Amino acid sequence: MKRTDFFSAMGFSAGMLFLAPAALTSCSKSTNDLTSGNDPGGTTGGAVDFSLDLSTSPYSTLNSNGGSVYKNGLIIARTTNGEYVALSASCTHEGSTIGYDSSANRFHCPNHGSNFTVSGTVINGPATSSLRKYNTQLSGTILRVYA
Repeated sequence: MKRTDFFSAMGFSAGMLFLAPAALTSCSKSTNDLTSGNDPGGTTGGAVDFSLDLSTSPYSTLNSNGGSVYKNGLIIARTTNGEYVALSASCTHEGSTIGYDSSANRFHCPNHGSNFTVSGTVINGPATSSLRKYNTQLSGTILRVYA
């Protein structure tokens, strides 16, 4: 083996030691860019306890029926009848981010068409598991979301 071939092979091997962990991490299931330390699918029971000031943007959209926002891997919506609902924002089918469809008063996954009630129960699949629901409590303009 020529000296240049040897050093080329060694350089490639050393580079793979640094790149392999990043490559393997990128193959793992994404936790959704809406999360910050909480399990978006609600499978591990991540600690959820935060407040939203409904007098400030973007949370002021929750002052109107049909409004929704994302925070910490959850979707928080004000339903068409004025109820505040907080659910995991990741579809239980393949983890896509769900949205609130105020015209039908349900949560919808745009990728494969799963629909969920405002309590997180599956209306139609392909999802077969419910979304995790969290508690909400309004005090003045502060909406608390907690497990």
